[in-house]
Amino acid sequence: MPILAGMMPILSVKQIKRFTQMCGATIPKELLKRIEAVEDDAEAVRQIGMYHATEQCRGLLHENVAGIHFYTLNRSTATRAIYQLLQAKIRTV
Repeated sequence: MPILAGMMPILSVKQIKRFTQMCGATIPKELLKRIEAVEDDAEAVRQIGMYHATEQCRGLLHENVAGIHFYTLNRSTATRAIYQLLQAKIRTV
């Protein structure tokens, strides 16, 4: 049975801090500094989170993962945007 990589784009500083406290996950320090610097700008946090998730997906796909499971938490807009960015990159390779 293949194991799929799980991806949850950061869309809110408050939400991701609460999530990491509940499950014990960590956020890379540089990424945390970047999102905390724009914490009051929801769109800027969303853009940073989507960019980071897209780059993680690209790396995983480059390593030939079996698949990626997106945790959307009923907020699928970012996931759809990441998917489109990944498709655009695949077409240009």
